[in-house]
Amino acid sequence: MPKLRGEAFWRETLRSAHYVVAPMVDQSELAWRLLSRRHGAQLCYTPMLHAQVFLRDANYRRENLYGEACAEDRPLIVQFCANDPEVFVQAALLAQDYCDAIDLNLGCPQMIAKRGHYGAFLQEEWDLLQRMILLANEKLSVPITCKIRVFPDIDKTVKYAQMLEKAGCQLLTVHGRTKEQKGPLAGVASWEHIQAVRKAVNIPVFANGNIQCLSDVEECIRKTGVHGVMSAEGNLHNPALFEGRNPLVWEMAEEYLEIVQKYPCPLSYVRAHLFKLWHHTLQVYQQLREELAKVKTLEGIVDVNRELKLRCQEEIANQKEGEKPKEGLPFFHWICQPYIRPGPKERCKENGASGTEKGVRGKRTLEEEEDGNSELLSKNKQKKKLRNPNKSFDPSLKPKYAKCDQCGNPKGNKCVFNMCRGCCKKRAFKETADCPGHGLLFKTKYEKSLSWQHSPRGIQSPEMSRRGEAEVGEAMVLKEAGDS
Repeated sequence: MPKLRGEAFWRETLRSAHYVVAPMVDQSELAWRLLSRRHGAQLCYTPMLHAQVFLRDANYRRENLYGEACAEDRPLIVQFCANDPEVFVQAALLAQDYCDAIDLNLGCPQMIAKRGHYGAFLQEEWDLLQRMILLANEKLSVPITCKIRVFPDIDKTVKYAQMLEKAGCQLLTVHGRTKEQKGPLAGVASWEHIQAVRKAVNIPVFANGNIQCLSDVEECIRKTGVHGVMSAEGNLHNPALFEGRNPLVWEMAEEYLEIVQKYPCPLSYVRAHLFKLWHHTLQVYQQLREELAKVKTLEGIVDVNRELKLRCQEEIANQKEGEKPKEGLPFFHWICQPYIRPGPKERCKENGASGTEKGVRGKRTLEEEEDGNSELLSKNKQKKKLRNPNKSFDPSLKPKYAKCDQCGNPKGNKCVFNMCRGCCKKRAFKETADCPGHGLLFKTKYEKSLSWQHSPRGIQSPEMSRRGEAEVGEAMVLKEAGDS
């Protein structure tokens, strides 16, 4: 069948989906997608997959896509992060039979995306993005979509979206925040940017940002004119968001745990979901928060969930008539509801002016950790300190390694070229030289082969002669290769 495009793709393949669950690393796995679909979600994305790893690692493919085939889990879009057209397309070719479209992540603002050079950190490289989407659009049998963040300037955002459409993008998800807006600096997403993009392109557009309940979804569609709305954190705190309901937390948690029994996933995913679902309740029952963090089995998580349920039911039984929710919450803490992330000023007030009031410590600065004070070390470093009390984290005491002249990795202490072993081997082979420090003896072996050729022993017998000629021939090939 011919590949559907634009509006036809959205209407027929995606079944005119309005309610969309976002791609979330370690959080939008199959079990959570099925829970969300049961409660109103019409389209789901996989977690972001790394194209390079997906291409080379069969286990990664099986764990993240191949082993999760489920008839209920459609329509489904697989999202990749990538920065190389060939790698992206080769990975997508391996995934296209298991989904309805391939999405290129151009929205991840995290430090790992900056280090890996993908996500929102590609948004200035328009030539590269054009090549990636053009090639994918040409080679794949399913449509290519993109998820982006906006630029501060609306006009530049519009031109960016139009460039992606022209390259072959068939659906665009616009997160109305810049790549700098994340964590406590997230702020409010700009629906004005999203509306401008929707008016400027002829392909379907999904909006992302500021979605906490169903009324937000409806308002976003009305104000921006988008085809659908994507939710991430709102969905994690209330998987029934798209139904317009605020169910009891334990109902959603128990249903999710039942699905996990059938479609297992890493325990860290399950724990993270329960931390989100029980977020407000765990502020009340701190001891159970600690237990949930330490539990090592799915059965243990089920037990903590059961204990949280019993505590809440006991609290409901003892509730006084007319009692209202505390801490400014719209509902009681045992009801699924949004979590409003505090901004920088609010977080400072929570932590106290010095960041140490009420036993709550603010973020450690790098300088605080460098002095080796155990009270200011990260939890991971404190554990290492317990195992080895003599261990020091003072960077001034760490050994300094001289760098390779070629690549910057630590060089060999006795290398004649002042290089690491990899660079040294290439140079020694090219120049037919020796490096005793790395045990590389190209020159010595070459000279031995020449001396063997001219020595009387080289012609003692036909068999020995043939062996000597073979070794000389091999040495000559190496020499010629090095010279070239």
